[in-house]
Amino acid sequence: MENEKIDDELTYRIIGCAMKVHATLGNGFQEVIYQRALAIEMRNAELQFQRELEIPIFYESAKIGTRRVDFLVEETVLVELKAMSAIEDVHLAQGLNYLVAYKLDKGLLLNFGAKSLEIKRLRHPRNKMPATIPGQN
Repeated sequence: MENEKIDDELTYRIIGCAMKVHATLGNGFQEVIYQRALAIEMRNAELQFQRELEIPIFYESAKIGTRRVDFLVEETVLVELKAMSAIEDVHLAQGLNYLVAYKLDKGLLLNFGAKSLEIKRLRHPRNKMPATIPGQN
């Protein structure tokens, strides 16, 4: 799967919040610490978001489970956090799969565990499943 470039103000604002968190805390904390700090920064930036939003996963119209996304920002951008030494291909695949499952166009994978903040912009070219987030088509 190839990542498509995303250029927009919203993702830049989210990344700016993440950069401030990483500059302040550095690496070495658990993911939940970065999640809480990022929530504060996004609130300060007046971004609307839902944290740990539980979304159903469907297969052939049957609900087969749920997944909690770290953040859904402005009802359009999925944000997944990691606190690992490096992002691996499996994390990228996971992020892209979430975009398809939740019928979202773009997402960010942010890794706070590396010495420098790792940022991967995600855009899935084909969203195949019906919307599972209220208000999404």
